[in-house]
Amino acid sequence: MEKTDPARFVEFRNVKKVYKMGEVSIEALHDVNFTIKKGEICVIVGPSGAGKTTLLNILGGMDRLTSGQVLLDGAEVSSFSRRELASYRRYDVGFVFQFYNLIQNLTAIENVELATQICREPLDPMAVIDQVGLRDRALNFPSQLSGGEQQRVAIARALAKNPKLLLCDEPTGALDYVTGKQILKLLQDTARSTGMTVIIITHNSALTAMADRVVRIRSGTVAEQYENEHPVSVEQIEW
Repeated sequence: MEKTDPARFVEFRNVKKVYKMGEVSIEALHDVNFTIKKGEICVIVGPSGAGKTTLLNILGGMDRLTSGQVLLDGAEVSSFSRRELASYRRYDVGFVFQFYNLIQNLTAIENVELATQICREPLDPMAVIDQVGLRDRALNFPSQLSGGEQQRVAIARALAKNPKLLLCDEPTGALDYVTGKQILKLLQDTARSTGMTVIIITHNSALTAMADRVVRIRSGTVAEQYENEHPVSVEQIEW
């Protein structure tokens, strides 16, 4: 294991991903290089089909790259065995998706408790439910919650694992404008208060204003990456 460098907490080195479908090869990613510092909010932005979700799936240990290296906190994720990838997903990464993926016959607090049972140093489920503003809704089932409330439960579930990295794939895609802004504000506040590294995948370029770091993906590779010297609060962003 390499010595951890906080400036290279997440690192992609010459990453390539090719999907084979019979005789056809489809190159989803090529020559992808970027780094993310520990504690940053990184917005990865690009049009549909650019390769953003493939990139996220590789970093999250849900897909394997074809060549190159991916590192998190000094560990080379891209070299992990299936068993090591399962442990990595379980302990090191929290996931928030566009659709909430809650278990419908469990209450909000039970959905969060379930995640805490599979990790090493979980946070207190009710404290996290409180943190996302749902203390009064903790005993409600998903069907009794609005879309924004369900996404808050999904974020609480991810945070309760106390992960090194929070990966959010179009987390506001199923929400209306006002609710979406509330969810992004929650993610921004969480990153600032806990020092957690948060990566948000989006097609909405306006969201780059909230980020510490921006990575633009186009046609399967990094078109641009930069540090944002003056990130703004989500409330100030209009789109």
